[in-house]
Amino acid sequence: MNFELLKTLCELNGTSGDEKNVRDFIISQLPEDFEYTVDPIGNLIVNKKGENEPKNKVALFAHMDEVGFIVTYIHENGFVNVAPVGGIDNSALFGKKISVNGHIGVVGGKAIHQCSGDEAKKVPDISDMYVDFGFENREIAENYLNLGDCGYFKSDYIEFGNDMVKSKALDDRLGCAIMIELLQKKSKINYTCVFTVQEEVGTRGAIASAYTVNPDYAIVIETTTASDIPDTPENKKVCKVGNGAVVSFMDRGTVYNKDLYKKVREIADKNGIPNQTKTVVAGGNDAAAIHKSAGGVKTVAVSLPCRYIHSSSSVGSKKDMESVKALCEVLVEEFANG
Repeated sequence: MNFELLKTLCELNGTSGDEKNVRDFIISQLPEDFEYTVDPIGNLIVNKKGENEPKNKVALFAHMDEVGFIVTYIHENGFVNVAPVGGIDNSALFGKKISVNGHIGVVGGKAIHQCSGDEAKKVPDISDMYVDFGFENREIAENYLNLGDCGYFKSDYIEFGNDMVKSKALDDRLGCAIMIELLQKKSKINYTCVFTVQEEVGTRGAIASAYTVNPDYAIVIETTTASDIPDTPENKKVCKVGNGAVVSFMDRGTVYNKDLYKKVREIADKNGIPNQTKTVVAGGNDAAAIHKSAGGVKTVAVSLPCRYIHSSSSVGSKKDMESVKALCEVLVEEFANG
């Protein structure tokens, strides 16, 4: 897998509704002769020409957007309030750096020594935090940012430990990187790749694009929560970093076709691709919209196990990333002709 490509994608900024930079970069990575369209909501739909027309129409989906922030208020003293775009745990915010229009700010709040009682034991809500950009007053702040501007975690992509990666936006720039690599390779069959928008705020891009593409089979490439950390009971770890690609049987948005779920696990085993499932019904992804679109779509989700997801420091394994890519590549051909 091309990890330099992944690094570039992760370090781009593109929260829900503001995916243009990510989309433009993806387009720049496509061969000149590729057919693609950008629909009115912003989804990028790319048709891959292979050697043969398949029996079934197969589409891969990955979302371009990441969780982030939007500016909601500028105080007289120059401090700024933001609201989350997507699901962000308040505990992942305090003291973190975020950027708006290239300007770096620090998320802060009431000092612990000024809190009392239960207040001192609770993580403040994002509405009670502020971003300190170092601006002296509102007038100066408004020279650099406006209400409605998007904000992002300021975080570097780092490889560390035993083939581990730390970055913002692994969810779901990994899926985008995998689809770019597949599109750059020769293929035996035709298929479609859909780079969706606004997954983090309700799978909105997938709702529109699934009707447009109308595939027989959909493969959703994602990341999913791994809670394989100390003191977590075995049945609550969801999945484990290092144990391979995650194939879901159910999450909060989709009950996956049982026969198809079993088939995917069998295909992975047959091809020697490390794989696992989720032990907790949690989360959701574009599959929630895709599987019930048009007349119904046979849909699977293949995910990267990811620690500290939706934060500035998501962590995943390079070996697991390779497993996700390998399984998706095999599934395209299996579904196309199966």
